Amino acid sequence: MDVLKVVRRSRLVFPLACVAVATMVLFSEIAQRQAVRTLSEMGSVLATRVAIRNLQQAIVDAESGQRGMMISGLQDYRLQYEQAILRMGTGFQELDRRYVDHAESRELMAQLHKVAESRLSELALTLRLKDAGRSEAGTAIMASGIGREKLDEFRRLSNALLDRETANTARSQNDIYRTLLISRIGIALFSLVGLVSMYLYLRQTAALERQQHAQQDLLQLERDRLEVEVTQRTTELTELALHLQTVREDERQRLARNLHDDLGSLLTSAKLDAARIRSRLSGSAPESLELLKHLVATLNDSIALGRRIIEDLRPSALENLGLVATLEILLREFASHSDTQVHTALEAVALPSASEMIVYRVVQEAITNITKYAGASQVWVDLGPVNGRAQVSVRDDGAGFDKRTKPDSAFGLIAMRFRVEAVGGTLITQAALGQGTRIVATLPLLDPLPA
Repeated sequence: MDVLKVVRRSRLVFPLACVAVATMVLFSEIAQRQAVRTLSEMGSVLATRVAIRNLQQAIVDAESGQRGMMISGLQDYRLQYEQAILRMGTGFQELDRRYVDHAESRELMAQLHKVAESRLSELALTLRLKDAGRSEAGTAIMASGIGREKLDEFRRLSNALLDRETANTARSQNDIYRTLLISRIGIALFSLVGLVSMYLYLRQTAALERQQHAQQDLLQLERDRLEVEVTQRTTELTELALHLQTVREDERQRLARNLHDDLGSLLTSAKLDAARIRSRLSGSAPESLELLKHLVATLNDSIALGRRIIEDLRPSALENLGLVATLEILLREFASHSDTQVHTALEAVALPSASEMIVYRVVQEAITNITKYAGASQVWVDLGPVNGRAQVSVRDDGAGFDKRTKPDSAFGLIAMRFRVEAVGGTLITQAALGQGTRIVATLPLLDPLPA
């Protein structure tokens, strides 16, 4: 089924799909930005924690360098001390920059600066006393324990900053968890919307399929009804054609019988009367004899005309001589009255009397069309059994016609076909312009009598 048709027919599938896609994109964008911001904050928190740890390590390194210098006097310890002082300065600058927008952290940094400056002042004082040769005074200051208290205070303050950063880290983690939870909820909702859309789509598809099947069933029923009706009408028309043909032939036979019996007897009686009158007028009244002779000739022509009309209406040779002899007489007369050369190959076939008449009429109609329209010089007529059926064929070398157009003799061909089909036969017309015409009729043979 075409998906576009389903989407056009459903008022919910496409809007729901658009809402689901838009919402999915929105949630994805929000979750991505929130995650990026949280990860950036966590990176900043991690850098701040590293800076605080470095600051704690730097003050410890400064004290170690100061003690090593006081005890051993080696300049390497002084270098360690000075480097630690530089790292502390760098660490304080970085932390001051990071806490510029945090009031509470700036207050702790101020206290941390104060404690660190105080402790570094003590360390610097002991080293100056050492450089001045007053090591005992510097050692006394170191032994007083004042520096340890300040170092503990420095650690307490720096640890407080670390705790704040730890809390920030936990808060960032909670934000990430919350973002992930929202994303999961959003995905679940989107999945639900997708399932609902899919359900609606499938339901609409199923409804459309059911509707199409119902329409197809109705169309099939209507088609079957029309086929039955066409078959019935065709059967009725075939039976009607056979009935009309039978009635027509019966009427012709009745008319031929009447002409033969009534008109023939009248003309024969008139001819006999004229002969008697002529015998009585023998040797006298030559003018009357001449008129009487003309009358007898007219009566003879009338009798011949009546016989031709009777033969056209109902060929007596068909009942007396059979189909082959009747066709030979018909074709011989056709050849004698036209310039057409006729070739025949006629073989006796066992046909019912009605089928024999149909064969005769098909040949008669075919040569009539040849006379009127074909302009043929040669005609071939064949009759014989073919594949258990009787087949008659009439072919000419005339003008032919285009089967795609309706020829002038179309009604004659239609009448032939109906006559043949009425008795269970078939009629085929083969024609082409300039190549003549061939008409082939095939009819069932007479069923043999049971033994």
